[in-house]
Amino acid sequence: MSVAVEVRDLFRVHSTTEGDAASLQGLSLTVREEELLVVLGPSGSGKTSLLRILAGLDSPSVGSVRVFGREIAKLPERELDGYRASTLGYADQHYHRVLAPELRAREIVGLQLRLRGSERDRWQHRADELLDQVGLLDRRSAYPAELSGGEQQRVALCAALAHRPRLLLADEPTGELDARNAAIVYRVIGDLVRANRCTALLVSHDPSSASIADRIVRIRDGRVSDEVVRESASGETIVVDANGWMRLPEELRARAAIGSRARAKFVRGGIFISAAGERVAPEELGQRVVRRRRAASEAVVAEVRGVRKSYGRELALDGVDATISAGRLYALTGPSGSGKTTLLRLIAGFDDADDGEILLAGIRLRGLDAAARARLRREHVGYVTQQPSLIEYLSVRENVALGLEVRGRDVRGVDEVIAAVGLGQRAEQRVSRLSTGEQARVAVARAIAASPTLLLVDEPTSRLDQANAASVTALLERLADEWQAAIVCATHDPIVIERAEVEIALA
Repeated sequence: MSVAVEVRDLFRVHSTTEGDAASLQGLSLTVREEELLVVLGPSGSGKTSLLRILAGLDSPSVGSVRVFGREIAKLPERELDGYRASTLGYADQHYHRVLAPELRAREIVGLQLRLRGSERDRWQHRADELLDQVGLLDRRSAYPAELSGGEQQRVALCAALAHRPRLLLADEPTGELDARNAAIVYRVIGDLVRANRCTALLVSHDPSSASIADRIVRIRDGRVSDEVVRESASGETIVVDANGWMRLPEELRARAAIGSRARAKFVRGGIFISAAGERVAPEELGQRVVRRRRAASEAVVAEVRGVRKSYGRELALDGVDATISAGRLYALTGPSGSGKTTLLRLIAGFDDADDGEILLAGIRLRGLDAAARARLRREHVGYVTQQPSLIEYLSVRENVALGLEVRGRDVRGVDEVIAAVGLGQRAEQRVSRLSTGEQARVAVARAIAASPTLLLVDEPTSRLDQANAASVTALLERLADEWQAAIVCATHDPIVIERAEVEIALA
């Protein structure tokens, strides 16, 4: 079978006033036509940079990128536009961006065909064909607001494939979905790609995405570290480049307690690698270390009593009750579309419940005007959204200090807060230079800098690999313990749920 994508010795260096940072460092990769390749890697490993270069949205610093025989970096702008419009389909975790709220599901799927002048009967037939393949034909007249998160993602995938692209690029397509809906979407991607005889490259930090792959490649530090072919019985293969460089999987490195030095020697039939010098403790390699928590305070920070909330004909919350006390980490759980974000916004006073009552710091929110609610939030609430609006050209310290200045607070304690989230050595770095996991920590630092009694966090680990997710979860757990804040974390991440002291489950 012929080659669809060929990447050779790819480097991508981002230059800033603070210096250069490489997201890709000599990556080489080949994808065959009609192959479904899953690329796994932690946050900051270069996955998104690779997709952006393949999509022609970014240019390589060094190296070659050919897609169906064309050198992408050398295409004129007009040809590049045509390449993206006809050859590519693109899907990512922010599926709602392509779901125009005023269009029905069938119209969204057929939109690109309509823009290309397709006749009504043809685009409708194609849209119905795809929606039927993903089990949503009976929902073709529904608006996005009437669909669940998993259904919305399936519609977005249909829209990405409606024009029959030869290459589908999928960037963390289930990052905002719970495990059940993620499994459905993975299956849908596999079925759609194979039914449409499309080549696909899916990047993710979620190991379960490998279930649909013909081949799995892992990247770390901007280059391929190992790969697995599904039908192969030989198991996982570690990639060795022309210079002898290879990357040990983190699990093997941790189990062998190998730190910065290793010893290699030839034994009959292979090479034996062992730790050299002092063995490294598990926590130094990012492994989970359980510590005893002190007893939480019994002070009630917020109460939710019989809360109901609807959006049009859609019921978001139906009679929810919860008591939130200081010093505890709460996991607010439920499938996508169950109302987790809605409940956080109600507790913070951004929206009003249709029925029921919410008390924040003993004060009833119902009846308070916008100014009174804002004052209450400034005094008691820290809020971290799924997409925290950090200012990328400012440093970590400046982002955290700005949050305090907006609240009219003293900024002298900023360094202590930054150290508390483990970013003391990165305080002067611009946010644009940080990994996704580090940016999540900055958002938490900015929220806790004003010493809120209640911290509301929406899906903090949705875009993080397992190691970073565990690190951010441990941070939230420690803040609840040491700072005695009540922390409510909307999540579908098993790591967060396991470490939380209390689970608030929404149906």
